[in-house]
Amino acid sequence: MIIRRFLHWVRTASAGERAEATSALARAYLYSDLSPDDRDAAEDAMITLLDDPSPLVRRALAEALAASPDAPHAVIHALASDHCDIAAVVLARSPLLIDADLVDLVANRDGTLQAAIAARAPLQRAVAAAIAEIGSAEACLVAIENPHADVAPSSIARIIDRFGHLGAIRESLFARPDLPLAVRQSLVRQLSGALADFVSDRAWLARDRAEEVGREACEKATVAIAALHPDDDTRALIRHLRVSGQLTAGLMLRALLSGNMAMFEDALAELAEMPLRRVQALVHDCGDVGFRAVFEKAGLPASTYVGFREVLTAVREAHHNGEFFGAGRLKRRMVERALTSCERCDLGDIEPLMILLRRFATEAAREDARINCEQLVAEDRREHDLAAA
Repeated sequence: MIIRRFLHWVRTASAGERAEATSALARAYLYSDLSPDDRDAAEDAMITLLDDPSPLVRRALAEALAASPDAPHAVIHALASDHCDIAAVVLARSPLLIDADLVDLVANRDGTLQAAIAARAPLQRAVAAAIAEIGSAEACLVAIENPHADVAPSSIARIIDRFGHLGAIRESLFARPDLPLAVRQSLVRQLSGALADFVSDRAWLARDRAEEVGREACEKATVAIAALHPDDDTRALIRHLRVSGQLTAGLMLRALLSGNMAMFEDALAELAEMPLRRVQALVHDCGDVGFRAVFEKAGLPASTYVGFREVLTAVREAHHNGEFFGAGRLKRRMVERALTSCERCDLGDIEPLMILLRRFATEAAREDARINCEQLVAEDRREHDLAAA
């Protein structure tokens, strides 16, 4: 009887009145103790309201039903195909939409509705993968920032492939504490490439020089990334560097001179295709035979062997003397010691190695000077604050 009166009344009511009454009807369906006949009639009435010409009415229906697992399936699925503003409410909230539905919707909806799906709580891994593969940049950004999203590392890598050039995407990914080291390094590489393009396009530096600066910055950041979690296995990062052509002798030397022995050993093990424990034993053997064997098996340039040997000897001494604090940047005294050792030895044609070591020495000196000056400024500020107090 009540539903019959409602259906008669809505024919002449205004759009605002119909919307308000529709919301009340939906709430009654969900939360009131209706008889089976009244419940069926209420469901039929809501299905009829899907054809209401006013979006206010359909929006009121979506708002009232979207979050409920007890909403009529037919109504929810119809609203999911309604006008964008109405469909977004249902796509973002309804528990009645299963993963298969959502994956299909991601493939057949625009960026705004994809973003609504990406905001779901929870967002399941399969749906996040679909968004990463074919979703818009906006949807990918929402998924990355969604604390309830289960985004697989492979999906993050796909997002980087597609949208890593966008600053907002990179910033949000960098903010994730669970970001794998290899993925973090990929972002750094894209960022350094973007900065090199920016600088060269504005003729601030020649293209070759801009690319060189970007490459050096990327290598510096890569060693710092490897030192973020020193207790974790960095082999996935090393493997990524090898596959992407970044695992060079220069990068390995930088890691060694930064005190990151673990990264250096992992790199040797990856290149030589040997167990890490075996490589560690050979590297730390008192003689040179073991290190030379693994060095040659790793396929590193023969002309750099003696230079690496001298650097490794200097690093061992520094480790023994407890001179390393952190393994994320070049150590000035370590680089200078290695440079002096190489200059005193008859190492043959290693001028490229010497050039690299001199560049490392300059970089380490500048970094030390910056840190020392920052400390002086901080001390001066503290003394000033104490005097003022």
